[in-house]
Amino acid sequence: MKKTGIILSGCGFLDGSEIHEAVLTLLALDRAGIEAIVLAPDIPQIHVVNHRTGEVAQGEMRNVLDESARISRGAVTDLAQIDTLNLDALILPGGYGAAKNLSDYGFKGAECSVNPDVARAIRSFHQADKPIGFICIAPALAAQVLGAEHPLLTIGNDPSTAKDLETMGARHVDCPVWNAIVWNKGKILSTPAYMLGPSIAEVAKGIDRLVEELARLL
Repeated sequence: MKKTGIILSGCGFLDGSEIHEAVLTLLALDRAGIEAIVLAPDIPQIHVVNHRTGEVAQGEMRNVLDESARISRGAVTDLAQIDTLNLDALILPGGYGAAKNLSDYGFKGAECSVNPDVARAIRSFHQADKPIGFICIAPALAAQVLGAEHPLLTIGNDPSTAKDLETMGARHVDCPVWNAIVWNKGKILSTPAYMLGPSIAEVAKGIDRLVEELARLL
């Protein structure tokens, strides 16, 4: 059975992984007969957000690895151990955690940097010609790490966000929520998901398409 790593960034779209996107990815992989291995870096969250009020919970601290375990029913591996897992592909769901914990794109835009372990994983899978999927805001990380190769990437239809990707070297593609784009040269896949919405059913179509295309490339 092929194995795909899913890099999560916490639990909850305002300060971690977008839960719907993460679960839909797990479901799509399972339906495709691909084993999912959930990973996350063992780092503190940049902050904690009360998802009922949308306000930052002052003084509260949480760990990205521990919070990601909530989504994966406890089965999560420290991203630092990724080289021991013999994975065939990689997927990064969205949520603000991708832009706050896995990178600082949410604060620095096109001048952002990516967590070293995340950047190393993206780069090593790309160099090994293994498929990598990016969902929602996560293509910003691909643009920063792989921008010199000018990958085709989705990010929704917000002009300023699309401009950030192009400033980092990527080529933005306007893609509907139900579809996924494949940059075949580099086996890079992306879908806009909740960058567009409007519903979990529509987001599911795009994630299903991304996983379908990823399976084709394995």
